[in-house]
Amino acid sequence: MKRTFSDFRNLLHTVPPLIMTLMILSVVGMNLLANKSINTGVDWLALDCGLLFSWLTFLSLDIMTHCYGPRASSMLSVVALALNLFMALVFFIASRIPGVWGESFVEGSETVINRALDGTFGGTWYIILGSSVAFIASALINNFLNFAIGKLLKKQFDFGTFALRSYVSTFIAQFADNLIFALIVSRLFFGWSLLQCFTCALTGAVLELLFEVFFSPIGYRVSKKLMTSHREALKKGEI
Repeated sequence: MKRTFSDFRNLLHTVPPLIMTLMILSVVGMNLLANKSINTGVDWLALDCGLLFSWLTFLSLDIMTHCYGPRASSMLSVVALALNLFMALVFFIASRIPGVWGESFVEGSETVINRALDGTFGGTWYIILGSSVAFIASALINNFLNFAIGKLLKKQFDFGTFALRSYVSTFIAQFADNLIFALIVSRLFFGWSLLQCFTCALTGAVLELLFEVFFSPIGYRVSKKLMTSHREALKKGEI
């Protein structure tokens, strides 16, 4: 236990603050934006704006798995989840504080809009539960699958290796994340059919993968730089 805490503390000192900050920001952002659905014009296709952030979460996990391994990346996922729950608590408290949102000043609709905004930021317990379970499960899938693919490839680290590991693990993990959330929240509390849950999970995973494909060259360069710095630090005994 003492060794695990020591490793965790060293990990927090080792991981670049910007990478960790982006991951935490993306986790908070995707859960908040998940409140807004996207009008696709197709009955069986359900998407939400959380996908604008979710790709960044998984790209950050891929970078950290490449550099520090799946165990370290999973530990950092727990940190991100804990901070997201803390932010959910802050948003909930803010929603219960008497006051008026700036966007609610619409003549005749102030009360309705104000309550709607409070509800959006305050969140609902089952949505927070569903998103938390879905995130931690998909993060573990992504991290260990990414690592396992790298083990099977046994190739020198290059963009092709990074891309294959990231694309496969991201698609499967994103599908799992979307499906778990849809089954826990959308099916149980909003009456979605299994077809809607499945298509939402699949199409969301495809779109989120496209985001990662677009930004993967940046992720590769960051990973390569971090891996070089990490190896040099290990040789010097700094970590």
